[in-house]
Amino acid sequence: MAETIRVLVSEADVDARIEELGRKISEDYAGKQVHLICILKGGVFFMCELAKRITVPVSMDFMSVSSYGDGTVSSGIVKIAKDLDESLEGKDVLIVEDIIDSGRTLYYLMEILEKRNPNSMRLCTLLDKPERRVKDVKVDYVGFNIPDEFVVGYGLDYAQKYRNLPYIGVVEGVE
Repeated sequence: MAETIRVLVSEADVDARIEELGRKISEDYAGKQVHLICILKGGVFFMCELAKRITVPVSMDFMSVSSYGDGTVSSGIVKIAKDLDESLEGKDVLIVEDIIDSGRTLYYLMEILEKRNPNSMRLCTLLDKPERRVKDVKVDYVGFNIPDEFVVGYGLDYAQKYRNLPYIGVVEGVE
């Protein structure tokens, strides 16, 4: 059976929520510059849209990380495939993620980044699955809390497909 995509969060709702997040982040960082760190690949769509809606000065950097274990379960041990290009020393950092579920990878990543002496570090995610959390990660800005379903779109993929969907969808019909 071929997979189908059921819309979970519409394009209009995603756009409206990113607008709200941009406004809130701009208020919270008033008088400062915010240094966005995008976690690749999934976070890039969200970060670009979010950055356009932040009114304080923005700088950005990119990081690619993976956690590996037995293949299907994240060990939370972070392997950095692409590190940051710039120092975090003294910067007000906002980590931008597409989705947070167990929190394992982000927990360890934040420990690593905290040692690089940013002035402050907060976390923003488009999607959060809090009921899947096994590591206590404080998420400062959440787009949407979603149920424990396999989602795609807005940077999230299934077998490298569907990242470019302008909405959040649930993959159905997958064995």
